Amino acid sequence: MKKRYFGAIFGLAAVFLLTMTGCGGGVKNMSAGMDSESYAASEEAMPTEAQEYAEDTAADGGAVTSESGLESVDLNNRKLIRTVRLEMQTKEFDALIDGIRKKVQEMGGYIESSSMWGNSYYNSGTRNCEYTVRIPSEHLDEFVQVVGELGNVTYKNESVEDVTLQYVDVESHKKALETEQERLLELMEQAENLEDLLAIESRLSEVRYGLENYGSQKRLLDNQIDYSTINLSIAEVERITETGEKSFFQEIAERFGNSLYMVGKGLRGFVIGLIGSLPVLAVWAAVIAGLVFLIQKLFYRKKKKDKKEEPEEKTKEK
Repeated sequence: MKKRYFGAIFGLAAVFLLTMTGCGGGVKNMSAGMDSESYAASEEAMPTEAQEYAEDTAADGGAVTSESGLESVDLNNRKLIRTVRLEMQTKEFDALIDGIRKKVQEMGGYIESSSMWGNSYYNSGTRNCEYTVRIPSEHLDEFVQVVGELGNVTYKNESVEDVTLQYVDVESHKKALETEQERLLELMEQAENLEDLLAIESRLSEVRYGLENYGSQKRLLDNQIDYSTINLSIAEVERITETGEKSFFQEIAERFGNSLYMVGKGLRGFVIGLIGSLPVLAVWAAVIAGLVFLIQKLFYRKKKKDKKEEPEEKTKEK
């Protein structure tokens, strides 16, 4: 009876493995250790799925279906991760920050991280900040346009990463493990002795670990796909840098004006620094004056003493 039971188990396992190989999610045998790396590295798994994904595009009119029929992917619904980088200048720093925060809230996004710094002593009160904002992908273009109108955009860059194949890979492995989990639960109900039950439970724990792993990967991809990332760098300035093409004379006039501005700003900073440092300079002046007075006094005493000793030495010589 025991041999027949084990034969039935291994027969079911063999049929299941052949099925899983066709859909790209397979496991090689019941005793093989399972982790995310072994599935990703399997030659019988997703490389075949990825090839089918690319080769069947034209034939299926934008959809790809695996041999087992478990996967059907619409190429018009690609999984894209979009990231935008904006560098901005503004004279109204607080108003720009408030406008960004308000727009993020209106569009259902959130601020992932933020930092702000400034040094009023050296930079005449100018401030800078960095924001990492997550916005629903369908509102990304609108958000970038609105924020761009709040300040002067000096740099913009957008990158798009297509993770459709990776997403299909994760979903295929996850479904394969879910199917295996159902089979293992059925076998567990039919187990007739403790040894068989322990073997099934051991494999079931490995399958559940794999499901958790792929589930975590899928949730991460979903978050990156559903919420685009905008990296904002904002600088408070006194003069806005004009963008766009300029003629030869316009560029000369702009650079000449910038030079005059920098000279004026330097003189202004020098005067402010000098006046602001007067208390410190007064203390140092008092200390230096005291030292000079003390040195002069000591020198005067020494000189007076030397004069008194000279007549005495002349008297002794006579």
